[in-house]
Amino acid sequence: MIAVVKQVCCEVSSPKKLLKIGELAKQTDVAVGTIRYYEGLGLIKPVERSESGYRYYDCEAINRLQFIKKAQSLQFSLSEIQQVLGIRSQGDPACPLVRDLLKQKIAHLEEQIYRMKELKDELEAYQQRWSNRPLDNPCNKELCSLIEEVACSDIPVHNFRD
Repeated sequence: MIAVVKQVCCEVSSPKKLLKIGELAKQTDVAVGTIRYYEGLGLIKPVERSESGYRYYDCEAINRLQFIKKAQSLQFSLSEIQQVLGIRSQGDPACPLVRDLLKQKIAHLEEQIYRMKELKDELEAYQQRWSNRPLDNPCNKELCSLIEEVACSDIPVHNFRD
């Protein structure tokens, strides 16, 4: 499900208003630690720092964080978001890259759906086969003969965490 990101805009009357990191976090609903992490990755940067080390951000930081949240809602990784922002910072359009990344994501999801359906069919076959099997004798060494039966056969391993 795609989350709707609340639009936060800087006031037109004060376009030069700078925000401390806590204010930025509050306006964008992004944790301070996350903003610092994004800064370390180069996804966001303060426009200035005070002598005491306070970070100050402008409206661009708000827009950037909103963009990151929207991209994440589409399952873009931070690495992919870095690529998109990098292309834009070079003055090139990022849309071709975004289209390509979406195509890859869709293909990956289709593969996962296919493998999950195969696993579901396999599990249903076991469920049907085992539905009327008598219970194991608790004195047997086997923990569960049903699973032992599977472990002894050449059953493919399903991995959906790619």
